[in-house]
Amino acid sequence: MFLKVTSAKQYEYIKLVESYWDEGRSKQRVLYNFGRADLIKKDESFLRVVKRLCELAELPLYGESESNNDVLGDCSEGTLLNYGYLAYLHLWKELGIEYCLNDAQGGSKITFPLSDTVFLMVLQHLLEPMSKFATHENQDKYFNMEEIPLHQMYRALDHLTESKEEIEMGLFEYNYVRNNKTVDVVFYDCTTIHFESVYADELRDFGFSKVGKYNEVQVILGMIIDIHGIPVGYELFKGNMSEGKTLLKTLEKIKNRFRIKRVIIVADRGLNQKSNLKDIKDAGYGYIMAAKIKGASAALQKKVFAEDGFKDVLDKNGNLQLRYKTMEHKNIFTDENNIKHTLEENMIVSYSPKRAKKDEQDRERMIEKARNLLEKPCLINSTNKRGGRKYIDKTSKDKEPETYELASSKIEKDAGFDGYYAIQTSEKSMSAKEIMDAYHTLWKIEESFRIMKSTLEIRPVYHSNKERIQGHFVVCFLAFLMERKMELLLKNEFPNEEFDESIEESSPQKIQKALNTMLLTAVTTGLGERFVKVKSHPLGAKIFKKLKISMPENISTKDMLVDRFKLNAERLPIQLSLF
Repeated sequence: MFLKVTSAKQYEYIKLVESYWDEGRSKQRVLYNFGRADLIKKDESFLRVVKRLCELAELPLYGESESNNDVLGDCSEGTLLNYGYLAYLHLWKELGIEYCLNDAQGGSKITFPLSDTVFLMVLQHLLEPMSKFATHENQDKYFNMEEIPLHQMYRALDHLTESKEEIEMGLFEYNYVRNNKTVDVVFYDCTTIHFESVYADELRDFGFSKVGKYNEVQVILGMIIDIHGIPVGYELFKGNMSEGKTLLKTLEKIKNRFRIKRVIIVADRGLNQKSNLKDIKDAGYGYIMAAKIKGASAALQKKVFAEDGFKDVLDKNGNLQLRYKTMEHKNIFTDENNIKHTLEENMIVSYSPKRAKKDEQDRERMIEKARNLLEKPCLINSTNKRGGRKYIDKTSKDKEPETYELASSKIEKDAGFDGYYAIQTSEKSMSAKEIMDAYHTLWKIEESFRIMKSTLEIRPVYHSNKERIQGHFVVCFLAFLMERKMELLLKNEFPNEEFDESIEESSPQKIQKALNTMLLTAVTTGLGERFVKVKSHPLGAKIFKKLKISMPENISTKDMLVDRFKLNAERLPIQLSLF
């Protein structure tokens, strides 16, 4: 309840108003009309009632704030408490994560609140990533959060490992099935997560590292996201598994776990192996993959570069922006059992002047590296073949010392591919534009890995036990799910407003910064504990507005804040699905 002041003509009127939820919307109703403000000030009987209420509540009367009655008089040192975390607490509930964890806890021997324990670990990754021990030591910085014992966090990690698939399925049901949403196109990619260790076990092992950490053990993380960039699920694989095999195992689990009728796998060249494509088709799915033009047969290259069939897309000034065409393609290969297979595909070939310029610039950098190597021939054999060495030919055969020269023919040949790109797909009913749009969205999963590794700091992993490692990745998955949803909420907010940088550029880093500036200073005064609001980043207030959370007053008691944040009330859902 609160007092509301309204104006009519030259007078102000005071009303006692109550907020309530109706079908997921916040509404208000007037409980009592006090009347005109100027007449209330002259009503002695009414003022006596107000004075008596203040005495009963031990609140200072207006105008009597001197000496010991001053709200901040005789004030202690302040302690900073974060209340910005409440934004993620509301998402935790409204995306059904609390519900899924409570469901996963049912029937287990766990007696502590699993959801609260996991939320603390997830929250720490979102706001200030640190180890579980450090999370335990720093949890007192959050307003009105009950302390979670350290051993409880470790037990929670073990249970998350056991319930990982159940939690994923629960979230899928809660956010997709319950909202009658389907998943037709998913994006798959994998990355490597290394450990500061050289000891291999049943999960961690040496393998090809995408960040060059070849002397440390690693695991492979394969993730599936939907077209909105929301993670649907993930799998952890032993560090020495090939990228192609991770896709096959993940496909099997998608089919068995989620009720998805039609799925098109979108992935980059790393997963474009003919056997993989056949397995995708055999599983009843489709695919959209980047095609390798340079490694294609001469016949296919001739067809790709042929001028016929191209459609030009011009910009507003009439300049060429893009050329593309759709070709029918028979992808023929022989498997390990010497059985021939044919995949009926479409291949979308595009040419972009902008891409051609970038390809030329990239090649020039490689040529410059090659020239530098030619000046120091002793370094050539120890150099990665993918770098400048690719444009160096060996001219000597049996002669000593070895001699080299710039590979002019290779440079000229590569220049012929500048600006060209090809995508192959099993989806022959989709238009070229739909195929290209779907593939270009693949950057979202690449961005996802960057967010998990940087902002959420999925590593270093401070665990060596297999179950704890797997539980840690469940925590990071839930953190990424909420962070992604927060981004989508802000991008969809205020669509008709003028440009607002805090909304349009609500990156994970800016969201993290904004919520970390939402602080209260807790002080003890002669009248008890008081909380003073600290000036925060404006993006924080917009996040609270979107989630229908009230901002605190400048000075509040704990009861006032608990009531304002509705921490004692069971909040009705505000219909926040993943979309």
